[in-house]
Amino acid sequence: MSDELVKIISSKLPEQSNIDIPPKIFVDMEGEYIDYEEGKSLTARFPVKERYQNPLRAMQGGMIVAAMDNTFGPLSYMVGPPSVTAHINATYIRSVTAKDKFIDVTAMVVEVTKSMLHMRAEVRNLDGDLVAISQLINYFVKPA
Repeated sequence: MSDELVKIISSKLPEQSNIDIPPKIFVDMEGEYIDYEEGKSLTARFPVKERYQNPLRAMQGGMIVAAMDNTFGPLSYMVGPPSVTAHINATYIRSVTAKDKFIDVTAMVVEVTKSMLHMRAEVRNLDGDLVAISQLINYFVKPA
């Protein structure tokens, strides 16, 4: 599914946009696109790696946000013009530990306006337990 979704995302980009799909950090985090609902949502899976752990041996919150941001970004390219993040927040519900192996991030479009894109995300472990939620606001970039 991942290669097919990369082609779908890439096809939505403006010509000669110089946007890397998947983003380099997505590749570094070993993300994989696992589901896409046209214009509504994108789901990506990320491994829970030891190097992402905080001192309590749980996945560091910033890495969970990075996984969310790496799912929001490609979805944003598929539903609107190029945009930049103005606001992102995260609420953590439960820890992600090494036993979780992977997290699944589902980014969903809430609303697209003339100048902004509103999205939300849910992060779940492989048992389907909700781990974290997020909201994001992106502003569309005006062409130069």
